[in-house]
Amino acid sequence: MVKDTKKPRVLIVTPEVTYLPPGMGNMANYFRAKAGGLADVSAALVSALFKQGADVHVALPDFRTVFYSGVGPVMRKELSTIRSNMPEDRIHLAEDRAFFYQSGVYSNYPQENFKISLAFQREVINHIIPRVQPDLIHCNDWMTGLIPGQARWMGIPCLFTIHNIHTEKYTLEQIEDRGVDAASFWQGLFYERPPENYEESRNNNKVDFLTSGVFGAHFVNTVSQTFLMEIIEGQHHFIQEPIKQELANKWHAECATGILNAPDPSYNPATDKSLPAAYGPDDHVRGKLENKRYIQQNLGLLQDDKAPIFFWPSRLDPVQKGCQLLADIMYDVISKYWDNNLQIVVVANGEYQKIFRDIVLHHGFEERVAVQNFDERLSRIAFAASDFVLMPSSFEPCGLPQMIGAIYGSLPVAHDTGGLHDTVWQMNAQQDKGNGFLYRFQDTQGLWWAIDKAMEFYFLPPEVREAQVKRVMLHGKENFNHEVNARAYIDLYEKMLHRPLIGGGGGKKSSQSSSDEKTKS
Repeated sequence: MVKDTKKPRVLIVTPEVTYLPPGMGNMANYFRAKAGGLADVSAALVSALFKQGADVHVALPDFRTVFYSGVGPVMRKELSTIRSNMPEDRIHLAEDRAFFYQSGVYSNYPQENFKISLAFQREVINHIIPRVQPDLIHCNDWMTGLIPGQARWMGIPCLFTIHNIHTEKYTLEQIEDRGVDAASFWQGLFYERPPENYEESRNNNKVDFLTSGVFGAHFVNTVSQTFLMEIIEGQHHFIQEPIKQELANKWHAECATGILNAPDPSYNPATDKSLPAAYGPDDHVRGKLENKRYIQQNLGLLQDDKAPIFFWPSRLDPVQKGCQLLADIMYDVISKYWDNNLQIVVVANGEYQKIFRDIVLHHGFEERVAVQNFDERLSRIAFAASDFVLMPSSFEPCGLPQMIGAIYGSLPVAHDTGGLHDTVWQMNAQQDKGNGFLYRFQDTQGLWWAIDKAMEFYFLPPEVREAQVKRVMLHGKENFNHEVNARAYIDLYEKMLHRPLIGGGGGKKSSQSSSDEKTKS
């Protein structure tokens, strides 16, 4: 009971992180390990929790080559001094040669990723958890999927967050050969087939890492409520049955939920240094016009202040992102709105980039469509310059571009699925509701219908359209941020711990509920 009088300690275990807040340790400014959205979310959550006064610690692999590639002037002696102080800090680096010399978080070779995952989890289980003595452990994705089983065996509440539906499978023998004592918690893992006993399963019954995370955790969350329900209802054929079934079990036990991600705080048009012209909700007309002129001039587009710009921000992946739908109707859309000088800006890599460029070249659309390799600065300028963001994803666990678009005053045109359903609501200018344009059926007719609706909005009287864009920007800034995200996780931590995480209790409640958001919008 003495322990309950102290502030609960949370250990966040993540294979990725982009930045950590000042005050979390002398080495915080040098951490730059990132492969995808998980890095941004993990770093932002740690930062927001720390700023709100939570006793939060983070464990991550010591990717030395990645972390220190930009250190430069910091001498070896200084690094040695900093490292000697690490046990007293809140940042806990798992050390192993498996990831010391990696040039990135993930390798192109699955076996190397397996070694990294096992080395990381071994260090977390054997050294970091005993040192930190957390009251709650928060794990992320398949590379931490064994830890929830260990946490359950130790009696420590564990939250498992699914950012990406990807898993790996290995036997207990392979796991133990990498130094993880799986025999002590083997019953807390999920196997390809029901195990008869430890000995029978050790050599030939593979452990499913992602499903083990779900199975072993006390509570599970995906990065949107709707995507969670889509999995449980079997709407996505690519999701394996064990993951679907275990998530359904957690849901029916009231131990699963969805918590939206949020864009990095640097996505703010008022302070974004990438933009030729900064702006906010009150002066967005001026600011967006200046950015539109800049991007038209620099990408060789037709110079027209009144031209509507549609921005494609996501990788050109036909499996998920729906780029084939845009390719199929690009000619017709450009032709229909030819007199309005409708323009499309693509800042993305992927296999459909060549197809887009071939369409542009074949039809002579160089002044109407610009297709560029991904560039962080150009992408930010495109958010500011555009009027609409295209997101015809076939599925979307969460999605961030639609939130960034709203913050920058670029309204999303999106398929009604997953995280898009939870963050985009049908525009109704007459009732001051909505922030974008959703279509229900994933086909070219659906996307074209939504583009037409966006153009109807664009043709509204300027004063009406400008008022709506201002409202959308204000709503986006208030709701799509890491304070809201952290508040949702704090509420969940407190539910799992049965006590406040921060002194004085929960404070302001999260506004993550999609139904509440739809009402507010």
